[in-house]
Amino acid sequence: AAKMVFAVVGFVMWAAPIGAFGAIAFTVGKFGVGSLASLGKLLGGFYLTCVVFIVVALGPVARLCGFSLLKLIRYIWEELLICVATTSSETVLPRMLTKLEKAGCEKSVVGLVIPTGYSFNLDGTCLYLAAASVFLAQATNTPFGLAEQIELLLILLVTSKGAAGIAGAAFVVLAATLSATGSIPVTSVALVLGIHRLMSQGLTPTNLIGNAVATIAIAKWEGALDGERLRCVLDGEEPAAATA
Repeated sequence: AAKMVFAVVGFVMWAAPIGAFGAIAFTVGKFGVGSLASLGKLLGGFYLTCVVFIVVALGPVARLCGFSLLKLIRYIWEELLICVATTSSETVLPRMLTKLEKAGCEKSVVGLVIPTGYSFNLDGTCLYLAAASVFLAQATNTPFGLAEQIELLLILLVTSKGAAGIAGAAFVVLAATLSATGSIPVTSVALVLGIHRLMSQGLTPTNLIGNAVATIAIAKWEGALDGERLRCVLDGEEPAAATA
C-alpha cells in the first residue's frame, strides 16, 4: 500500500509542471495574452499584501512582546527558504519546534501552539484565498456586492481551517469554497492554477512567520518565556543556560 501511495505521489509530482503549463496555455488561448498581465498584477498585489500584513499586523505584536520581528525572521531564515522551495510548512515543523524551544519558549507552549497554528493560524493562506476569490469574481464578471463578500468571508472562516500545511492545500480549499458559495464559477480556478506555485511561495513563509510570532506571544502572555534567552538567541549569542 505504501509503495502505491508513493507511486501515485511521484506521478503527480512528475505531471504537475505539465498541468501548470496546460493551465497557462488554456488561460492565454481563451482570454488572450493580456490575461498574463492580470495574473502578474494579482501576483504582485498578493506579495505586497503579505509584506504589509507582516509589517503592520505582526510587527506591533512583536514590539509589544519585546522582540524584533526582523531578528526573528533572520533566526528562522533557513526554515523560510525551505518553505519557499517546497511550498510546504510541514517540512520544517520539527525544526521550528526545536528553534522556538531554544529561543526560550516552554516546550508545553511550543508543542501546543505550533501544531494548532498549522491548521488555525494560516495567515498567508487566508490572504491567498481572499485575493484569488476577488480576482476570479472580477475575471468572470460575477456580481460581488457586500452580501456576496460577507457570505464568502463566513464560508472561508470554515473551509480555511481544513488547509493543512502541505503543498497545494490552499488551491483545493479555494475550489471547495467557490463550490460552496455558488456565486463564482468553480471552473474559474483554472485561471490561477498556473501561478499557484508562485503564490504558494509567498503564502507559506507568511504562515510560518505568523506561527512563530504567535508562539512567542502566547508564551510571553502565559509567563512561559525566558526573555533574556530569547534576546540572546535573536542577537546570535549563545544562551548562558538552558531553560528550566
